[in-house]
Parts: sequence; C-alpha cells; structure tokens
Amino acid sequence: MSKITVEELAALMKKAAGVTVSPEQLHDKPDTGFDALGVDSLGLLGIVGELENEHGTPMPVDAERCKTPQQFLNLVNNTLMAGA
Repeated sequence: MSKITVEELAALMKKAAGVTVSPEQLHDKPDTGFDALGVDSLGLLGIVGELENEHGTPMPVDAERCKTPQQFLNLVNNTLMAGA
C-alpha cells in the first residue's frame, strides 16, 4: 500500500468536502486545523469514506476526529502501512 501524500489529501478535500487547499499550504502548515481550512466534520467523514472506497481498507474511527491534516495523514498512513 502506498502512503497518502499532501497532494492526494488536497485532492480529497476538494472532492469530498468541497474545500480547495493547495498541497503547498498543507505541506508548509501541516498543523493548521481542518476547521481553519474550512473542512467540517461532515467533510472529514467524506474524505474518510473516499479513502475507504479507494483503498478497500476501513479507516480507524479516530480518523474522522483528527484536528489537523498532519494528524490525519499520520493516522491514515499508519493504518495503510499496517494493512500492507
């Protein structure tokens, strides 16, 4: 399994949450809160759903509670690597 990159997360944020954020912004400020980026809990749930469909792997229930993109990427990538 491959890791989710900031580029992929930015694309998922646009697709599932309707929020446009550049990969550079996610890379440069990984600890900016999802709320500050305009992603609410439903948007984050949509992102989790897209990842589950894409990878065929259930994401941890904590994924939808992550507060920052970095926290989300760490949790999701650890899950994907464990399932590889």
